[in-house]
Amino acid sequence: MSQVIAVLNQKGGVGKTTSAVNVAAYLAKEGKSVLIVDFDPQGNATSGLGIDKHSLESTIYDVLFDNANTEAVIKETSIAGLYILPANASLANAEVHLVDQLQRELKLKKALQNLNYDFILIDCPPALGLLTVNALAASDLLLIPVQAEYYALEGLSQLLSVVQQVKQGLNTNLELLGVVVTMYDSRTSLSDQVYKELTRYFEDKVFKTIIPRNVRLAEAPSHGKSIVEHDKWSKGARAYKQLTKEVLKRV
Repeated sequence: MSQVIAVLNQKGGVGKTTSAVNVAAYLAKEGKSVLIVDFDPQGNATSGLGIDKHSLESTIYDVLFDNANTEAVIKETSIAGLYILPANASLANAEVHLVDQLQRELKLKKALQNLNYDFILIDCPPALGLLTVNALAASDLLLIPVQAEYYALEGLSQLLSVVQQVKQGLNTNLELLGVVVTMYDSRTSLSDQVYKELTRYFEDKVFKTIIPRNVRLAEAPSHGKSIVEHDKWSKGARAYKQLTKEVLKRV
């Protein structure tokens, strides 16, 4: 049985895709078989792993609506053991098309149910619509990246309320794996305040590993690489390696 982890925050630009891609890459480096499901119409996880999202013959959209075979759409990446179910802008139409579908909240769960990987990480869209509900309904665990900035906690209560509704109505097994602080700047007291505030609220669910602001992390996607390929000695790489060890312990 695969462990399915949704990586979610409805705010954009908090390091969600960066976290999904790099935790997946380090899990693969640990010898695990890992699938990333790019469930964000921006397709950043797809391009961030070196796949041209504009020239794809089929994507996750085709799996959801055209009954394309999931295995046939999955692509290998340059990291051994790491695969991706890609996405591009076509997924933006999914919300509209899902509305009148039978069991519309369970389409992704059905698409993933017969896959055989140690881990499946779903890179969710930065929104709380039907795509995100599908991701939560299909997942065992939830990983929330939170940016160390002033408005970080705003919107988290809304996110947790949606998670609670999914847990009650669609997926009683869904659990919070943890909250990871991203884009941490040790030069500001604000970053420290955000970390303390999160710890007060989530207690031991906050990962001890903090992801720093790091130029090499920011550069890696433009080269179509994870941080482990781009610069494995950088501060960002060391942080994600450490975070992955924590994830494995909790799982």
